[in-house]
Parts: sequence; C-alpha cells; structure tokens
Amino acid sequence: MPGPSPTTEIRRALAVAGPDVSGPWFASCFHPPLQQRSEHSQSQRNPLQMSTILGAVRHTLDHAKQQVQVRAQEFADSHGVETKYVDVTFQFIGASGIPKMDVVGTADPYFIATLDNNLKFVSSVQVNTLSPVWNELWKVKNVPSIANLHVRVMDKDDGTITDDIVGEFNTTVTQGAKEFAIESPSLRRKRGTFWLQIETTPSIDAKAATRPYIFDGPIRFSRHFSPTVGRLTNLDDARLYSTWKMFLRGVRLFFSDDEKQHWNVNYRAAQAIFAGPTSIAVRSTIQAGHKMLYARATTNGFGVISDRKDIMSLLHGGKPGSPTAHRVKPAVYTYVIAVDDDSFRFSETGAAFFVDFASKHALHANCAEYVRYSGEFHPRPVGGWAAFSDDTPDDAVAWELVIDNNSGTYSPSPLLLPNLKDLLEYNFPGFAICALDHNDPRLAESRDACRAYALNKRGVRQEELQPHTRGEEPLAHNASAQASSGAPGAGHLEDSGRTA
Repeated sequence: MPGPSPTTEIRRALAVAGPDVSGPWFASCFHPPLQQRSEHSQSQRNPLQMSTILGAVRHTLDHAKQQVQVRAQEFADSHGVETKYVDVTFQFIGASGIPKMDVVGTADPYFIATLDNNLKFVSSVQVNTLSPVWNELWKVKNVPSIANLHVRVMDKDDGTITDDIVGEFNTTVTQGAKEFAIESPSLRRKRGTFWLQIETTPSIDAKAATRPYIFDGPIRFSRHFSPTVGRLTNLDDARLYSTWKMFLRGVRLFFSDDEKQHWNVNYRAAQAIFAGPTSIAVRSTIQAGHKMLYARATTNGFGVISDRKDIMSLLHGGKPGSPTAHRVKPAVYTYVIAVDDDSFRFSETGAAFFVDFASKHALHANCAEYVRYSGEFHPRPVGGWAAFSDDTPDDAVAWELVIDNNSGTYSPSPLLLPNLKDLLEYNFPGFAICALDHNDPRLAESRDACRAYALNKRGVRQEELQPHTRGEEPLAHNASAQASSGAPGAGHLEDSGRTA
C-alpha cells in the first residue's frame, strides 16, 4: 500500500508543530508570486525546476519533523514526563540496487548517519560497487528514546568539489532489523535498499539527561595522505605525508564543554592566526591546507582499534623492506582533540606538510578557536628508549604513551593532564599512559631519547625530525593558491557536527 504523499505528510506535521514552520516561505513553495508563476508556466517542462520545488518541500518536511520532536520534548518537560534514555548499537549492514553513478566504473558509496543533528557517523568508502557491504558498528550511550536517525548515502568522487547524493532515509531508534528504501532527496525515487540492525538497552547513567549522545565505540580511525605524496617517487616513509583521525570513546565524560581550551592570546604565532591584521588571509590558507590533508578519498585507509595489538600496528613505521618496517617507530607526534567532532587528530611532528604553516596545531584543528586539548606524544617501551634494544621483540615488553600539553597555539592547562590520562587509559587498554607538563624535565629526557634512538638505531635522518620537503612544492603553496582563488580543497570533509 503506497504511503502518504509529501503534501499530506507536511500537513500532518504542521498540524502538530504549529505555525512556526509555516508562513510566507512555506506558502511560496506552493503559491509563488504572479511574476514567478508566469515564468514557471513558460518552463514547466524543466525537470530541474521541479526538482528544486520538491527539494524545498522535502526541506520543509524535515524541518517540520524536527519541530515535532522539539515540541514533544517541551511538552514532556513542562508536564513532568521523564524522558527515557537508551544505549543504542547500530549495525550498518549494507545496501543493494544503488544506481550507476560514475562514467567509468559503477559507484564508490559511503554514508553519513546523523543522530538528532547531535552526533555523526561517516562510514568507509566501498570502491566500485552497487551492492556495498559495510558491517560497521556505532555505539551511542544516553540516546533519547524519541531520537531520529537520518542516513544519507553518498557517492565518493575524488578530485571534485562535491560528492553525489545517492539518496537518504529516516528512522526511529526502535529495536530490530530494518530495511529501508533509499530515496532521492528531491524526486523521492527509490535508488536502492539499505539494511541495518538496531539494538537498545535502558541507559544506566544517572546523568544521561545532562550528557546525552555519548559516543561509545568502536574506536575507528582513518588515514589520509597529503596531496603532495602522489607527486613523489621512491618515497621511503609515507608516514611523513600522513594524518590520522581517530574517534575516541567518551570524550565528554572526561572533558566538559566548560573546559575547552582557547587559543593562546599571548602567543605571537597564534595572534597572527586569530587576531592580527592579516589573520583572515592566514586562516584561509591554513583552513585550505586542513581541508586538503583531511579530505575524504577512495585512497584513505580505515581501521578499528580493538586491543593493544591494533595500537601497536598503528605505530609501526620504517623503511619498506627493512627489518624494522613492522616495529614501533620511535617518533614524536603532534595532536589535537577537536571540539567540533571530539576527534583525535595527529601526525608525525616532522611531517613534510607542516613546512611554511604558522602553526602545526592550528592546521590539525582547522583554525578552531577552541580545542579540547593539544600537544605532542610519543611511544616508548617501559624503561625508556635509552634502555631498549632491537634484539628485544616489541611484543616482549610493555609499552607506554607519553603525552603532553606542548602547544604554543592553545597552551592547554596542565590541570587537565589527569583528565587526558584517564581518557586515553579508557580508550587504550594495555598501554600505560604518562601525561606530563611541557616544562617537566622528564618529558624532555624521554623525547630526546626517542629521537636519539631513531637517529642512531633506525636510520632516521636529522632533517626528518622537523618539517621538511624533498624537493616537492610545499602544501602551504597549494593551500595558499586554493585560498586565494576561493576554491575548496581537493576532496571533502564531513558535514559540520559531532562526528563519530
């Protein structure tokens, strides 16, 4: 039996949501001014115009549904009705029947799942298929039982400004196996079928109402490559051209919104980025560089951190074919924990793409005014690199992450180092966490020993410890050109919002 028409759905939603979502704009979708009607009558066969109108109708419907949810919550609050919270596990199984989207090949689908516009999940890209299988999990604690899940299926197009939209659908978080038609957002045509499984349990968090939508795993990461890496040959260490983006569990359990770290107003480089007379131009270049570095592409690597072995694997690095290629690399990393999506973003401190940028941390943070935390970290065997020998297998010793607040741009408070330690221990079982202030002499000793081991035992060159290039055009030059032209960087970032 066919479902109700868009107009019927809109009128039902409007009846509940009230007059706030109607008015002149909504009326103009159905009753345009006389001049517009005349123009429309001359081009009523134009499918693009009809698509625009239907898109506007869809927008109104989505807005109306959001208003219904808001009104329902307000009603519950005003009448003392307690909102129920649940812990949800989404299993995104796969899809089939996706239309051919590419001139060469079929499609490179991925999807973006959004929970009440508060939390976002972006899947891996499945290359050249019309029947993608993801089998990806998303666990979220403290979800209102009336929450809405919106899923938009996309087709990844490397090297273009935007990705193509395949279609989308909405659902509640009620438990069970579900099958959905993927509908075109404008023409409401079926463009495939999507399967997912939802499991829920009542939340046991006494503070669920004050800290809803807590991401609870799995810990996923993506690896991105600087655009300059594709122009090089005989590249010994692609890690120097890589960034990682990882989503940690429960960030807001350890860092509240009241504890965000503002950029350091007393730091000259930060002033040039955020407050100087040329700050707009400086920020534009850094943001263009960030977009290029963290672009989503079919070449991205994806993985999940499940145990100590996965963390060790992520830290492996060395010259391809060498005996140490699959051993933990003695290296120092620059990191930020972002506010906008709670992601842990990092790269080697000596990464080539840092050359000519005013701030490493601002580049990772996309020039955000606030971060949760920032600094540097490095791995070390228990006892330190100075007492270590390559004769000892990595899995025969215990390992630590030494992490600090060494960031001039944001200068995070040392009072939050215990929070940082607790967060990483919560996410990385099997790794000891040592959190030190940037002025602590033990930090300098450990960092120097790490770098000395890299130079003396692993064949790392001195210039690799700091940002450098190998004859290629610096990323900053490309980013400056992008910023000057007003064009977006190559590739795409996820929509704004909290991603997981």
